[in-house]
Amino acid sequence: MTASARELAADLINEVLLDGRSLTAALEAARPRGEPRRLAAAQDLTYGVLRNLGRLRFFLRRLTGRPISPAELAGPLLVALYELTDRDTPAYAAVNEAVDLVGHRYPRARGFVNGVLRNFPRQREALEAAADEDLEALWNFPEWWIEKLRSHYPDTWQAQLTAMNERPPMTLRVNRRRTTLAEYQAMLDAAGMAWRPTGEWALTLTEPVRVTDLPGFAEGLASVQDAGAQLAEPLLQCSNGMHVLDACAAPGGKTAHLLECHDLDLLALDRDAQRLNRVDDNLRRLGLDAAMVAADAETPASWWDGRPFDRILLDAPCTASGVARRHPDGKWLKRCEDVNELAIQQARLLDAVWPLLRQGGKLLYATCSLFPEENGRQVEAFLTGHADAGLETISLPEGVNGQLRPDSDHDGFFYARIVKT
Repeated sequence: MTASARELAADLINEVLLDGRSLTAALEAARPRGEPRRLAAAQDLTYGVLRNLGRLRFFLRRLTGRPISPAELAGPLLVALYELTDRDTPAYAAVNEAVDLVGHRYPRARGFVNGVLRNFPRQREALEAAADEDLEALWNFPEWWIEKLRSHYPDTWQAQLTAMNERPPMTLRVNRRRTTLAEYQAMLDAAGMAWRPTGEWALTLTEPVRVTDLPGFAEGLASVQDAGAQLAEPLLQCSNGMHVLDACAAPGGKTAHLLECHDLDLLALDRDAQRLNRVDDNLRRLGLDAAMVAADAETPASWWDGRPFDRILLDAPCTASGVARRHPDGKWLKRCEDVNELAIQQARLLDAVWPLLRQGGKLLYATCSLFPEENGRQVEAFLTGHADAGLETISLPEGVNGQLRPDSDHDGFFYARIVKT
C-alpha cells in the first residue's frame, strides 16, 4: 500500500463524513488526478473503512476521549485503525505512514496521532470487548437503521446486516444482442476468471475484477448488474413494439437490459442531465438506442407528448438501504427522517406517472430499499387511492410480498407490478 493511496483514501473519507458528499461523486472527482492503481488501492481502503466505520469510530472515541481537532485528522486515523484491525499491514507501517501523512498538513498533530495509534495495540483487547456491547460498533450500521430492521424483520435482521457487511458479488449480464451465454462463458474461462451461473443471462464471478479487465467489456458484450436488479426486466413483461417509459433511468442498467431483450419504443427519463449522459454512454457501448429526456417525472406536462405508455418502470429514488454493501457511505449519510421524506417523493412520482399509462398497461414500482415505508406501505397507500389500480402476483427468489432481502447472491430490492384495470 503506497502512502499516496492512504492519503487519497483519507481525503475521500473526510469528503464523505465531513462534507456529506457521496463516495461515488468523490471518486469521480478524484479520477482525473490519480493513476489507476493508486485510485484502486484508495478505493479499496475507503470502502473498507466505511463498511467498518461503526467499530472504527468507537475505537477512536475511546482512544481520544474528546472531539478530534482539526476534524480532518479523522480520515488518516480511521485509515490507520482499519489497517491495524482488518489488514495485514505491519503495525509500525500503518502508524508511521499515518504520522507522516498528518505531518505534512498538520505538523503539530504528529504527536497526537502517534500516541493514539500506538495506544491501540495496548488497549485492543479491552476495546474490542467493549465494542461488542455497543450496537453500532457491533453491526457497523447506525443505531436507527438497526432498530428499523429489527422492528420490521424480527427473524432475519441479523442475517441481513451480516450480508450487507460483506463484499458484494460481482454479477454480469451478458448482452444477448452481441454474444451468447456459452460464448461469454468460454471467454471468461480463457481469461482465467472463475464464474458460476446466476440466471438465464447472468454470471457471477468468484473473484471481482476491474471492469476494464472483463473480456469484451469495451465491445459491449457484458455489463455489471446485480442479480436482484436484473429481475426488473422479466417482471415488467415487455414485448416487441411496446411504448415504454423508464421514469428514473440513470445510471441505465435496467434501461439497457430492457433494450437487450426487446425492440422497444423506449423513453429514458431522468431529471439529472449529467447522470443521463451515463445512460447514453452505456447504451452506446452496448449498441442500443433510446430516446432520452432530461426532465422531472413529477411534471409530465413539461415533457410528455400525450401518447400513453404500454409499460412504465418507476425505479424510484430511495434510501438505497438494500445496497449498503455496494454504497457503504449511504448508511452514514442517510438520516432516519430521510425515510419519510423519500416516501413522500415516491408517492408524488407514482401519482404523476400513473395517468400516462394506458388502460391494461402495467407499471413496475421498484426500489433498492428494505424499509416498508418506501415499499409495501407505499404500494398499499397507492392502491387505496386509485380505484383503477390492481396489484399482480409476482414471483421472486427468496422474496416475500415483493421484498427481496440481501444475501450472498443479490442485494435487497422491492418490486410491485400494478396493472391499470
